[in-house]
Amino acid sequence: MKSSVKRFLALGIRYLLLIGISVVFLYPVLYMVCNSLKSIQDLVNPTVEWLPSKLCWDNYTRALKTLDYGKTLPFTFLYTAVAAIAQTVCCAMAGYAFARHEFPLKRFWMVMLVAAFLIPAQVTLVPRYLMFFNYRLTNTLFAVWLPALLGQGVSSSIFILVFDNFFSSYPKSFDEAAKLDGGGKFTIFFRVALPMVKPAIVVSILFSFVWIWNETYTSGQLMGAGLRTLPMKLESFVAEFTNIYSTASGDMAARLNESGRLAATLLVVAPLMVLYMILQRSFIRGIDAASGLTGE
Repeated sequence: MKSSVKRFLALGIRYLLLIGISVVFLYPVLYMVCNSLKSIQDLVNPTVEWLPSKLCWDNYTRALKTLDYGKTLPFTFLYTAVAAIAQTVCCAMAGYAFARHEFPLKRFWMVMLVAAFLIPAQVTLVPRYLMFFNYRLTNTLFAVWLPALLGQGVSSSIFILVFDNFFSSYPKSFDEAAKLDGGGKFTIFFRVALPMVKPAIVVSILFSFVWIWNETYTSGQLMGAGLRTLPMKLESFVAEFTNIYSTASGDMAARLNESGRLAATLLVVAPLMVLYMILQRSFIRGIDAASGLTGE
């Protein structure tokens, strides 16, 4: 009897914690969704708290037009996906080298790797910009793609350490068996090592995609005003909205308000939510597949 009561209490506490954490994470999303559909009348009406009296889809229509969503979304996705994949490939190779190979000053380069992560991006922005300017790569996507391909992307040091840890977790006998079968270094890496670290690949792609998507300071300076992603356009949303929808006519419905800003923010965040929901299952399956591996 006592054991069943203890089990019931433990289960209740667990669910209370899960519900509390879920509320913390879901509250901002629910707030954005509900308020982005409110009209100006609902915003100023104190009796309307969550559910609007009438769904106002005009907020999303104006936000789509202001962000130029149809053209900016494919460009942002292409720019971010190429950079995330390039960064993942480079970091996987670097992490495999640290985990499976011995080379001079290995510990020193590991320390330098951590030190590079600790240096703020603002410190290296000016010399990086001058370097790309001399190579005539500013105002192009290659100003972001090349650093990602060469292990200098957004937080690349973290992903190298993640891959180093994952590659060190599975037995070296797998690599040795592939080597005895005549496999070269690249064959072992792509056909043996990479399939063993699928969780690390998913983590790297997911977080690289999110961080590169949201990064606007360095990329905005390097790519210039001609190449702008959705987060960059969100930063100047107020000015763009004012230019498109003039309030000189006195039309209150066309004035920028909290609902319009939230609608634009939700449109920018929505692709990241979809990506997370897609890769979440792959991440869980990868964890289950790798749970039986032990290092040597």
